[in-house]
Amino acid sequence: MQRSANAVWTGNLKQGKGTISTQSGALTNAQYGFNTRFEDGAGTNPGELIAAAHAGCFSMALSLALTEAGLTVDTIKTTAKITLEKQESGFTITASYLELTAKVPGAQESQFLEIANKAKEGCPVSKLLKAEISLDAKLEA
Repeated sequence: MQRSANAVWTGNLKQGKGTISTQSGALTNAQYGFNTRFEDGAGTNPGELIAAAHAGCFSMALSLALTEAGLTVDTIKTTAKITLEKQESGFTITASYLELTAKVPGAQESQFLEIANKAKEGCPVSKLLKAEISLDAKLEA
């Protein structure tokens, strides 16, 4: 299986503009640029898209792992916060912090945390990132 997205960029870094489109059409010519990555401009940016991919991938991996453990998932809500730092070699994504709240009837806290941490390690996007990945998980009653 392969999935694709494309980016088109025109101009220099600070004044230039770009668009991102995905194979599925979920994003079509979505605007991005210096102001959307390093300031609060309108549009998206690569870090935000990686955060979305990580949150979505982890949520799916957790759903699978909970189901395989015989549990029924009500809801899984994940926020991923990506840290972009300037280092000697240039900008680097150094961390992804996953914040999870889930409703899983009948799950015990210790079992839930063990499964969530395994899903964090097993998520394909987690495996792709060369960054510290942390998880704060909460099981709702």
